[in-house]
Amino acid sequence: MILLENKKAFFDYQILEKFEAGIELEGFEVKALRAQKGSLTGAYVKIYNNEAWLVGASISPFQEKNTPPGYDKERPRRLLLKKKEINYLLGKSQEKGLTIVPLKLYNKGNLLKIEIGVAKSKKQFDKREIIKKRETEREIQRKLKTISKAL
Repeated sequence: MILLENKKAFFDYQILEKFEAGIELEGFEVKALRAQKGSLTGAYVKIYNNEAWLVGASISPFQEKNTPPGYDKERPRRLLLKKKEINYLLGKSQEKGLTIVPLKLYNKGNLLKIEIGVAKSKKQFDKREIIKKRETEREIQRKLKTISKAL
């Protein structure tokens, strides 16, 4: 079951490759994510000291009063990947025009997993084209609905 999804990433970036990673969380953060109290919008993956970190993801507290003092909801969280995958992602992140973004966070059995993608930024005219296609699709659906009601 998908808990969080980064829809903006699919709009802003062209996803070239996808990876599945574990994520290191506190117990109350797991509860909050299962209650879908979080956001991946604006987040990205950074690699420091041969470790992958999720930066900029926001996980709101599950219960405000039971949250430890000094809790930072946007703290960096370590991603659990194999060394080979980390080295590959490090190489890709250093290529010009490529970035690593989180796509979705989901349950896999008893565990929480995050899907990350190697992405290339879309140009402004590509985004406009997508919006035009979406609008024409909606218009066609509206007209088909009115025609079917008339019959």
